Amino acid sequence: MDLPDGYPAWARELADRYFSGTTCLFVLNGNVHDLVPAPKGATPVTATPATTPATLAENGSSERDDDYTTLTEFLAGQVFGAWDVVLHYDVSRGLRPLAGRDPQRLQAMIKLLAGRLGEAGAWPRDPDQVLQALDQFIERNLVEDSDARRLRIAIVFSYAQYLVPAGDLAAMARGEAARLVRFLSWAQNPYIKRSNVAFCLIADKLSEINDRLLESPHVATIEIPLPSREERESFVIRAGVGDELKTLTDFSATELAELSSGLTLVNLDVLLSQAKRSKRRVDADRFRTLKKAMIERQCQGLVEFVEPRHNLDTVVGHEAGKQRLSEDAAWISRGQIDAAPMGYLICGPVGTGKTFLAECYAGAIGVPCVKLRNFRSKYVGETEGNLEQVLTVLRSLGPVVVIIDEADAALGSRQSEGDSGTSSRVFSMIASQMGDTRYRGKIVWMLLTCRPDLLPIDIKRQGRAEVHIPLLYPRDEAEITAMFVSMARKNKVPLAADAIPTVSPERGLSGADIESIALAGKRAALAAKRTEVTRADLEQALSDFIPSAQGLEKELQEIAAVLECTQVAFLTPDWKAKVTKPGGRAQLQERFVAIRQLLEE
Repeated sequence: MDLPDGYPAWARELADRYFSGTTCLFVLNGNVHDLVPAPKGATPVTATPATTPATLAENGSSERDDDYTTLTEFLAGQVFGAWDVVLHYDVSRGLRPLAGRDPQRLQAMIKLLAGRLGEAGAWPRDPDQVLQALDQFIERNLVEDSDARRLRIAIVFSYAQYLVPAGDLAAMARGEAARLVRFLSWAQNPYIKRSNVAFCLIADKLSEINDRLLESPHVATIEIPLPSREERESFVIRAGVGDELKTLTDFSATELAELSSGLTLVNLDVLLSQAKRSKRRVDADRFRTLKKAMIERQCQGLVEFVEPRHNLDTVVGHEAGKQRLSEDAAWISRGQIDAAPMGYLICGPVGTGKTFLAECYAGAIGVPCVKLRNFRSKYVGETEGNLEQVLTVLRSLGPVVVIIDEADAALGSRQSEGDSGTSSRVFSMIASQMGDTRYRGKIVWMLLTCRPDLLPIDIKRQGRAEVHIPLLYPRDEAEITAMFVSMARKNKVPLAADAIPTVSPERGLSGADIESIALAGKRAALAAKRTEVTRADLEQALSDFIPSAQGLEKELQEIAAVLECTQVAFLTPDWKAKVTKPGGRAQLQERFVAIRQLLEE
């Protein structure tokens, strides 16, 4: 096909499938509310599928003046711009003709439709009545004996999830079932496929559309992706004509396009418009703040941006694990992503600093870091839709570090678990994305859990979360002292020169315990109206501190972390000795099973 240079890839795919003569019903999903570049001077579709050579744009050239429009206007004015009738329906505004920005074409459509559907004011608004009227309209058009009277018809349905929503067949209302059957019959009708009749259903999330429609071989699903770097740069150049961009931002068009990964064109338009109205330049700090807010809103609050304030130098202990993370961070920073792992499993007992280590790793790379928030919903299909939206944004953000805390609870499993299969579908979506090697070094997954044994083996295998780093309690006095210093620095606790007491590793203190003791010492110093924390303050706090009584659970978590370890060097000397001795792992597994049985009883 001869298409304009700036024609979106998804529109090219739609044209290819339509002109193959096998598909007339399309489900457009993804970034459907964004602006779409519309090359001017394009001659839209005029051919009949599978019969006439297709020419979408005879005047397309690389030197074009792009305008930007909405998806529905792009479909009406570009994809179906030369067709006789383009109708648009949503449950709010009802049925209406759509002619893009051509008022004369709109008047011609209204006049043409008056003889076939009646006056526009009398058209039905109820979905079932609208579909029935459209069905009669299409059938009448198909039986026309003259080609001149046979109309070229395109029908666009916005917010299609409210017409054919996802759900079990047994739970579908009568009207929903009738609408589903109507769409399927249109998609399968061979006479419609041989005529210039096309249907476009638009929905944000594919998971909100009924599976029976999506799984039909007669239906094509086309994802509209987030804009590429080239598309963002083209938009920025057009929005900041001449030297105007220099007055709005500290960045060039190329730099702004590179930094705005994950943003839509609407987001960029808002950002530049705010700068114009407020007369406030967008510098690096302001851009970072605005981008963070826009992406969190775009993901409907399902992700939280983390701005790491520390790097791996702040982490005490775990030297082998830190070295591995530092090497990987350096390679990713230099663009050598082929050597980077797909993801990490950070495991260990409670209070060992798993989240802190993950954030420090993100700080070492210098890339965005996000935490997945609770994306589960009580409504059917919404959980999968939420996750699908988050994954779409993550794919466009890369490189990005994704932290999933309490991963054993968040990721689900292959079992349905009495939730209509939601957990298994969530597991499948995340496992599929984690195993997609196209995103190696672009999406770095960090799964954090104190019970790695509860994670499905599919997630922990090589090629997904392939590096397993155990975080264990401090095993020598020097490490405990260093941790006191680190926790004091983190929490701005002013320590006297000899403030840190000698603490035996036998007490089994975690990093969180040491942080709590340091803060208790600070409170004692403040109560005594002193600016520094003395040794006596910390000794008193240490003697008053009672560690958690859940000793068996902590031991279970520690053994689980040791058994998951993928590199002997990550272990402390005492655990290394236990694992490497003959039958050592078997003994640990036996102890693990025994403790688990005791806790279950």
